[in-house]
Amino acid sequence: MKKIKFFVIGLVPGLIIVFFVLNKKGVSCSGYLPNSRVIAETLSKDFEYSDQFKTEMNALKINEKFLKDSIITNGKIDFDKSHAQKKPCPDYLLTYPEKKPAYEITFEKCENKAVLLSLKKLP
Repeated sequence: MKKIKFFVIGLVPGLIIVFFVLNKKGVSCSGYLPNSRVIAETLSKDFEYSDQFKTEMNALKINEKFLKDSIITNGKIDFDKSHAQKKPCPDYLLTYPEKKPAYEITFEKCENKAVLLSLKKLP
């Protein structure tokens, strides 16, 4: 019992110090979650657009900047409807925004490029 007491006496202040130091530096652990990793990897690749995707972008009046900065960056990957283990290029379904999605994007994330396949505006 004495060992547990000393452990807790050291652990609690240590956690508080680490929390304030990391919080002050603006560090977050959100980049380690699967959704964040897939989006970060996708944004780091060159984009290729299918003909269908280009047509839908023009019809919905969505430009590339809005696509990258808002839809993809703030989107949520639906892993239940994605094929993350598919070789050589896994495909994903992304919805934007998280609550009450308005857009749905299907894309493949290959080794050197991201191929955007379809864009849909949800009702």
